[in-house]
Amino acid sequence: MEQPAVATADPAGPDAAGQPSVLRLINQAHRRLEGLLFRPRDCDAPGGLPGAVLDVARQLSDAAARDPDISLACILLNQQEGTYAVRHCIDTAIVACLVGRALQKGPHEVLTMMAAALTMNIGMLQQQEQLQSRLSAISRDELAIIHQHPQRSADMLRDAGVDDAEWLSYVLMHHENEDGSGYPSGVAGAAIPLPAKVISLADRYCARVSTRSYRKSLLPNEALSDILLADQRSVDPMLTACFIRVLGVYPIGAVVGLASGELAVVSGRGRSSTEPIVQAIVDADGRPLARPVRRDTAQPAFSVREMLSEDQAGVRVKMQFIWGDAAAP
Repeated sequence: MEQPAVATADPAGPDAAGQPSVLRLINQAHRRLEGLLFRPRDCDAPGGLPGAVLDVARQLSDAAARDPDISLACILLNQQEGTYAVRHCIDTAIVACLVGRALQKGPHEVLTMMAAALTMNIGMLQQQEQLQSRLSAISRDELAIIHQHPQRSADMLRDAGVDDAEWLSYVLMHHENEDGSGYPSGVAGAAIPLPAKVISLADRYCARVSTRSYRKSLLPNEALSDILLADQRSVDPMLTACFIRVLGVYPIGAVVGLASGELAVVSGRGRSSTEPIVQAIVDADGRPLARPVRRDTAQPAFSVREMLSEDQAGVRVKMQFIWGDAAAP
């Protein structure tokens, strides 16, 4: 069910307050990063590849500061933008940014962590795109490439001029696990830098909620449960608690069914983790609303009954319909 159009200002320009669209900033960052990651040797920007990646990280950091809700919603509602491999790095960097800020990390450390998230898979981008478009099982050779990609990515970045030891270490260890079961080196616990652990959790979550050709995405609450239960021995419990505080039990951008029979989109945090701010988009009779209607999920009549995928709900959510010009494409 397509959402009805909503009259807005010119989507090519800034919003009414003169601010650029947060969604557009993120999509521009995606296009810039795609050129950098797939053609790193062609980068002629001042500061080379490291400087150009840091510029992309700053743009995403600015977008997340302007509107963290829209930035998080992009992970669920902007999955058609560009290539999966690059979009996944963008999504991971946004989550890492917001978790890093929640942990009260300084701007430099957060920016370095974002740069590492943006470049964590540079050593296997081509293979990642090929895996995304196929249905057969992963071969032994492909599994070896996956296990080697943190080291290969760090080596490629070093060759491209990245000399920040922290950036390189976060890339190298973003698949290491708390219990030593990760790769490429099997280090554990305190030997893994905290930012690498943050990237790892963000990577797991964003991968689980993304649609792939070979599997359906998990609902956000299912993805969080999967991390907490299936991965509980391999992740830092302190970080998972912070992660859930940042994302919420009902992550922003999720489609939910209300006790009223309406369908709504989570648009912000409420008074508690189980009472998010939502915007109703379909009424109880299944008719699309001309404009979103804010509902208080703390009221029993509008409490969240279930979380749904867009396919299950039969809707395609246009971000501008929910957030206005700040989410113009």
